[in-house]
Amino acid sequence: MVKGPKIAFIGAGSARWTSRILIDIFLNKDLQNSEIWLMDIDDYRLSIIGTFAKRYVEELKLPTKVFATKDRKEAIKNADFVISTVLAKGYTYYETMREISERHGYKYGINSVEWNYVGDYHTIWGYHQFKVHLEIARDIEELAPNAWFFIVANPVLELTTLIGRETKVKVAGICHGFLGFRAALEILAMRLSKEKLGKDITALCAMHHPECTKALLSLINFDELEFEMKGFNHVIWLTKFRYMGENAYRYVDEWIKEDAEKYWSVWREYTHNPWDVDLAPAAIDMYKTYGYLPIGDSVRGGTWKYHWDLQTKKYWYGPYGGPDSEIGNAIRFLNVRRIISEMARVVFDTSTPLVQREPPRPSGELLVPLMDALYNNKSIDSYELPTPADKPLKAPLYVNIMNNGALPELPNNIAVEVPVKVDGKGIHPKPVEPIPPKILRFVLMHRLMRAEWALQAFLEGGRDALFNWLIVDVRTKSVQQVNDVIDAILKMPGNEEMAKHFS
Repeated sequence: MVKGPKIAFIGAGSARWTSRILIDIFLNKDLQNSEIWLMDIDDYRLSIIGTFAKRYVEELKLPTKVFATKDRKEAIKNADFVISTVLAKGYTYYETMREISERHGYKYGINSVEWNYVGDYHTIWGYHQFKVHLEIARDIEELAPNAWFFIVANPVLELTTLIGRETKVKVAGICHGFLGFRAALEILAMRLSKEKLGKDITALCAMHHPECTKALLSLINFDELEFEMKGFNHVIWLTKFRYMGENAYRYVDEWIKEDAEKYWSVWREYTHNPWDVDLAPAAIDMYKTYGYLPIGDSVRGGTWKYHWDLQTKKYWYGPYGGPDSEIGNAIRFLNVRRIISEMARVVFDTSTPLVQREPPRPSGELLVPLMDALYNNKSIDSYELPTPADKPLKAPLYVNIMNNGALPELPNNIAVEVPVKVDGKGIHPKPVEPIPPKILRFVLMHRLMRAEWALQAFLEGGRDALFNWLIVDVRTKSVQQVNDVIDAILKMPGNEEMAKHFS
C-alpha cells in the first residue's frame, strides 16, 4: 500500500467531531495508510480520543498509525494536513465574558452585532483564539511548509483571513453550514409532491421524517437543477436556484403562500434541536427582505430584529430561540459535557468492541474527500452526502479560501465561501455569477467591516479598538457604559495578557 499522508489534529480533544473525521479516514481506502497525530493540551480529552483512534484501528486491523501528544510542534512537523478545532481557553471562558457583557447592558455579549449573532463565533474578544491560530500557522511555516492548514474552529472568516494575510501557509476554512442548501431542496420536493402526486408532505418535512428525504431524492431531477451559493462563512446565500430551466424561487414563493404556516406549526411542536432553523420564520423573513434564501448558519445572523430578547428569538427561531439564545447556549454546554462523558464511557469500556458501539459510517463532512483529492490527486467538485434514504445526495464542495478575484466585488484579501474544484494542485474557486447588489451592500459589507475591526483589534491592540466597536452599538447608552464593560472584561481573571494588549 502506498504511504499515506501525515494528518495532525490540533485541539483533537473535541472528541465527537474528531472521532467522526477519524472514521471517515478509516473508511477511505486511499487514506487508510495515514499517520494520524492527535494533539491537545488536556490530558483527559487527549486520552479519550487517543484511545478511541487506537482501538478503532486495532479492531478494523488497519495499517493506520496513531500517535497522541501534547507537543504541538511534534504533531505538526512534516505534516501534510494540519486541522484545527481549537477553542482557546474553552467554553466557560467565553461564557464568563458574555455574562459580564450582559451585566453592562450588552445582551448576548459584545460580539453580537449585525450578521454575527452566532454564540460561539468569537471575534472582538477572540484575542487568544487569534493568537493560538497564528502560532499554529508559524509552526507550519517552520516545520511543514507544504502542509494545508484547515481551520474548523470559529470564527472561520476571521481566522482564515488572518492566516491568509499574515503567513505563507496554504489555508482553508472548513464549515458544513453550506449543507443547509437542502432546505431549498426540501421546499422543492414538497411542492413537486403536491404537483406531481397530489400528496402533501409538509408535516413530514417539518418533522424531518425520512419520507421527506426519499421524496427529495425521487422527485427532483438533479440533472435539471442549478444552484449557487456565495458569501462569507455564516453569511452565505442561495443566489442562484433554477429547476427545469426556470427560476425555482417560484416554488419558494408558493410554499410561503400555501404551506409555510402549516410547516411552522408542526415544526414548533416537534423540533427538539435548537439548530433546526434552516426554514425558520427568520430564514423566510430574510428571503423576503433580501430576495434570496440565507443558507445554514446564515439564518442565525441578520439584524437585531431577530435577537432583542428570548421572546423575540422564540418567535423567529422556534421554541428554544435558536442555538444562540439563553436556552440554546445552555443546551450547547450540556451537550459538550454529555458528549465527553459518553465518549469516555464508550471508549474506556473494553467489554464490547468499539466498532459495535460506534459503527463505521460516513459523517457527511467534506474534510476527508478534500484531503483525499489533494493528496491523491483526484479531481472533484462534489461528494456523497449520506441520507436516511437508500441513496446518497450529491453535495457540492464549498470551502472558505482567500478571495483573490473569486468574488470581484469584494477585496482580494478576505476569505470568501464559494464553490470549489479540488485536485492535487490545490483548491480552485469555480466561476460564479456576480453577488446580488442588495446582498453585497446591506449584508456582506456590514460583515466585512466587523471582520476588519476584529482583525485590527488583534493585530494592533489599543483600547480604541474596543471602544470604537462598542460606541456604534445600538445597545450603547453612554460612553460610561462602554468604558465600564471594557474595564470589566479586561479585569476578568485570565485576561491579564489581553488587558495589556488592549491597554
